[in-house]
Amino acid sequence: MSKKHPIISVTGSSGAGTSTVKHTFDQIFRREGVKAVSIEGDAFHRFNRADMKAELDRRYAAGDATFSHFSYEANELKELERVFREYGETGQGRTRTYVHDDAEAARTGVAPGNFTDWRDFDSDSHLLFYEGLHGAVVNSEVNIAGLADLKIGVVPVINLEWIQKIHRDRATRGYTTEAVTDVILRRMHAYVHCIVPQFSQTDINFQRVPVVDTSNPFIARWIPTADESVVVIRFRNPRGIDFPYLTSMIHGSWMSRANSIVVPGNKLDLAMQLILTPLIDRLVRESKVA
Repeated sequence: MSKKHPIISVTGSSGAGTSTVKHTFDQIFRREGVKAVSIEGDAFHRFNRADMKAELDRRYAAGDATFSHFSYEANELKELERVFREYGETGQGRTRTYVHDDAEAARTGVAPGNFTDWRDFDSDSHLLFYEGLHGAVVNSEVNIAGLADLKIGVVPVINLEWIQKIHRDRATRGYTTEAVTDVILRRMHAYVHCIVPQFSQTDINFQRVPVVDTSNPFIARWIPTADESVVVIRFRNPRGIDFPYLTSMIHGSWMSRANSIVVPGNKLDLAMQLILTPLIDRLVRESKVA
């Protein structure tokens, strides 16, 4: 970790809503005058779309039904670690863009399912902001978590995550419920072994919990709304967190444990603004002093 060039890492499982979280961070950065260079986890996938399909087919034919984008070996984690380390030491680094759809293709000039060329970061940023699946990985080969100064986890409870994926894939990709179920089952091994352990490394976790019946996610007709949810916010180290202030400022919130606060689902943005703004300001102040 570098005081001079801080790194914020937001790690979320598929469908966790990290894009909404990124919007909240962007608001904070804009309001506080923080220039952040952003990188996406998708940029560090090992395969483009066609190659990933071929790799999935090859592994499935060989009897491996557990390989997915969640898997360590499907991602360039050593390169991600190198980028984190280089930025922490010098404020420099590089990234690229994975082109998801036609809109991004028109903007980048690269066909969907492929990567743009690598490009260097701007040289005058205050901090690095990562958002993706693997921002707090610790395994025998890499220690990405150890290079980040503020690690945020964003994860729905598992049934809600399944509901979100089923609805998204049916609506945008034309999948049947059965096809999405097969994908969920294929991803489960890597989810348990590669994604879940990261949430023990994060400094703050935001976990969305529905307060409606999600006992059978495969027949749910709609995704529970923010008004039908609460968010459990867990602090790895609660020292210095002003819980009475937070519960007084966020109507309907309460403490569930000595290191956890529960807020209404529609107050997530407010909670993040109140919690994260002073932490980001401190990182930037310390970087300027350094």
